[in-house]
Amino acid sequence: MLTTEEKTLAVVAALEDIKATDITVIDTSKLSSLFDRMIIASATSTRQTKALADNVVVKLKEMGEDVYGREGEESGEWVLVDLGEVLVHIMQPATRAYYNLEELWSRAQAARPKLAQLPE
Repeated sequence: MLTTEEKTLAVVAALEDIKATDITVIDTSKLSSLFDRMIIASATSTRQTKALADNVVVKLKEMGEDVYGREGEESGEWVLVDLGEVLVHIMQPATRAYYNLEELWSRAQAARPKLAQLPE
């Protein structure tokens, strides 16, 4: 089982594999008891949004992690992947600007981690 930080890095790597843009990681550990990290990324098309979500799920399952849910794949405007302590939001730029999750969670520290070597 991966730590929260390892899982976060694995998600960021999976998003970068499929060319996600504007990847932001928000530490919510002091703001929510439901999850510790929120990862937000942008995609350029509905097809890319779905491909990014698929890649996150495949990569995390390959690492032995559970995926608790996926929502929003029908429209492809905003897909949520629930990995337990890590939530992944993949959004079209207009949807991301409208909902502005970064502002909503502005009390949390926003940072983009540097990719470290991931566990095998």
